[in-house]
Amino acid sequence: MTPITPHVALVTGAAQGVGHAIASRLLAAGFAVAISDLTLAGAQAAAHKLDPTGEKTLALKLDVTQTVDFEAALAAILKRFKALQVVVNNAAVTKTTPVLEISAEEFSQVVSTNLTSVFVSCQVLGKYLADSGYGRIINLASLAGQNGGTATGAHYAASKGGIVTLTKIFAREFGAQGVTVNAIAPGPIDSPMVRSVAADKMEKIIANIPVRRVGSADFLGDLIVLLASEDAYFATGATWDVNGGLFMR
Repeated sequence: MTPITPHVALVTGAAQGVGHAIASRLLAAGFAVAISDLTLAGAQAAAHKLDPTGEKTLALKLDVTQTVDFEAALAAILKRFKALQVVVNNAAVTKTTPVLEISAEEFSQVVSTNLTSVFVSCQVLGKYLADSGYGRIINLASLAGQNGGTATGAHYAASKGGIVTLTKIFAREFGAQGVTVNAIAPGPIDSPMVRSVAADKMEKIIANIPVRRVGSADFLGDLIVLLASEDAYFATGATWDVNGGLFMR
């Protein structure tokens, strides 16, 4: 494989957890990274931690439910780095409300944050990449979107399943214009989100994983670096399973 040419990447929900690890691995691979979060303070703190000099990072406030925020983020990235080649749609909200207790409002809020955000991102940023003739989009789905969810709510599982489908749709839409679109569907990852959702169930969860360990956020970041490379042009429309053997095709 030829060396990765340094590019510019945007990671949504990158202030902490998996998104933070993804941004870290992209930086280590030579990418400049726009680190976005719902709050500017969160994005700035994460950017400073990862890149104290600020030479290779840009902190952005980005509400992923808002089209105008994606448009503003693109404008800010182009002003700072003059280009954008990689988009990682990671931002998500996780709720565990029992299915018969989920209100229509709560369902809509989770789906808007997790799924509509990917649709809007692929529309706004994907069009820019396609018009530029090159790009890599990686969407964070979930094992819950493949098996219906076990530790998460129905709205979370449904939104993540939708990401798998949207990934295929946009992969077909942009393929001829040099843009690949892939999804990654992690199982339980060693992250603050998993520990908060399943704090009292971790022993049971680990016992049910064939490899008997939770996953690594750094490995997800390394997989994203691979899918973001120029050599990944033939990988598109796929959902990459990283679940310790919990779901086998």
